[in-house]
Amino acid sequence: MIDVVEHEPGCPLDRFGGWLEDAGAKVRVLRPYAGDAVPSTPGDGLIVLGGQVDAYADDAAPWLPAVRVLLRAAAADGTPTLGICLGAQLLAVACGGTVDVGAAPGREAGVVDVHWRPEAAGDPLLGGLADPFPGPSMHADAVAELPPGAVWLGSSAMYPHQAFRVGAAAWGVQFHPEVSEPTFAGWAAELGDVDAAPVLRELAGRDADVVAAGRELATRFARIVEAAGADRR
Repeated sequence: MIDVVEHEPGCPLDRFGGWLEDAGAKVRVLRPYAGDAVPSTPGDGLIVLGGQVDAYADDAAPWLPAVRVLLRAAAADGTPTLGICLGAQLLAVACGGTVDVGAAPGREAGVVDVHWRPEAAGDPLLGGLADPFPGPSMHADAVAELPPGAVWLGSSAMYPHQAFRVGAAAWGVQFHPEVSEPTFAGWAAELGDVDAAPVLRELAGRDADVVAAGRELATRFARIVEAAGADRR
C-alpha cells in the first residue's frame, strides 16, 4: 500500500491514481486537513503531494511537522518515497536542506523542460526518462540547498533543483508529473501572478508528451514499491 498525503483538495493525486492502479499498486489517500492522522512510520511506499502553503507554514497547516517526520523516517529506512512540488520541498527541509519562500526568480509556470544531470543516468526512478522531461509547474518557492548527501538529478533553466534523491529511494521533484489539464487550470485561475491562457495552451499542446512521461514515472515508482515490498517479505 502506498500512502499518499494530500494537503488540500485542489492538489490531488490526479492522473497518478489511475497510472499507479494500472501498474498494480494500491493507494491510501490521507487528508490531514480533513482530520486524517499522519502515520509516524511509512508503509510500503509514500507520496507527498503539492499545495499552496510553504514548507515552513506550520501555523497554516499544523500537520506539516508530522509530514516532515514521516519523510525523514522514510528516507532513513529506504521506503520508496516521492515528494511532488511542496512534497519535494518538505523532503528537503526534513532531511536538512532549505527552501527559499518566494524565490527571487519568481513563479515558474507552464510546462518546464527538465534536463537530467549525469547523476540521473543510473537512477532507478528517473534514469532514461525523456530528456528534456516535460514537467508541468506552478510554483514560486524552491529548494535552495539540498540535504547533505542528496544526489542532484535534474534542473530547469529557471530553477536548478528540479529533482533530487535522498538516500536510496526518496525522490523529490519540483514539477507536477501527476497533473491533469482541469487541475492545472484551477491553479492558474487562483493565482494572480499567472497569465492563465498561455500556460493552459502550453499544457494542452504538450499534453500527449506530459501524459507519456508522467505515466512512465508513475509505473516505475509502482514497480520500485513492489520490489521493495518483496525484499522486505
